[in-house]
Amino acid sequence: MLRFFPQKQKYTPEAAQFVFDPEGAVPKHIAIIMDGNGRWAQNRRLPRIAGHKEGMETVKKITKHANRLGVKVLTLYAFSTENWKRPEEEVNFLMQLPVDFFDTFVPELIEENVQVHVMGYEEYLPAHTQDAVKRAIEQTAQNDGLVLNFALNYGSRAEIITAIKQMAQEVKNDELSVESINDDIVGDHLMTGFLTKELRDPELVVRTSGEERISNFLLWQLAYSELYFTKALWPDFDGNHLEAAIASFQQRNRRFGGLNKEDKK
Repeated sequence: MLRFFPQKQKYTPEAAQFVFDPEGAVPKHIAIIMDGNGRWAQNRRLPRIAGHKEGMETVKKITKHANRLGVKVLTLYAFSTENWKRPEEEVNFLMQLPVDFFDTFVPELIEENVQVHVMGYEEYLPAHTQDAVKRAIEQTAQNDGLVLNFALNYGSRAEIITAIKQMAQEVKNDELSVESINDDIVGDHLMTGFLTKELRDPELVVRTSGEERISNFLLWQLAYSELYFTKALWPDFDGNHLEAAIASFQQRNRRFGGLNKEDKK
């Protein structure tokens, strides 16, 4: 295709370091920091919002691919508590995206048996965004396949502070004893507490765009998550990239602070 304004930096897919084994272990819970939408658009001399729109198409593709690979939970960092600092036009567009996304994608999610969940401070979202989220959750509530969990107006430090306050209030009301507070109790009070205990913590965290930061995402839950960073911008991320991330996961020696049998030899 002839471009009058070619890409500033043409994207070249990275060579996969490992080969995905369809018979190998697939993470039950994958979390993704979807980064690079704005840069993808700017590289094509398009407005940043064009990158966010294309990123939503990637969400659709990755959700379907993850579901077919057997992933149980896919948590996507869609909008952080810090993203309100962005230009008003961009924020307004991002708040409209869930409306457009769910209006078109929910029928496909129902066909795919995918259940929508949203975690974050939803009460601070615009009314039309809240309504779209609520409808999507209600319409997919009977599905029992992959949980598509959007972190929307989410920040992990705020989440932890909220959990601490809830536990403190329960202690004050004699509903919880200080001595009983442990990892599981804390996990019950976090925003991933709706998941079963074995699914709350992501086994694999992926960040796109080449950045290698956690950015206030699931700070408690990713204590033993495997981290995978790719230079692919989120709109360029596809099923092959996802399988490359899982292939890397399949090569990891997960010890959780202890030793495996091989390590003891």
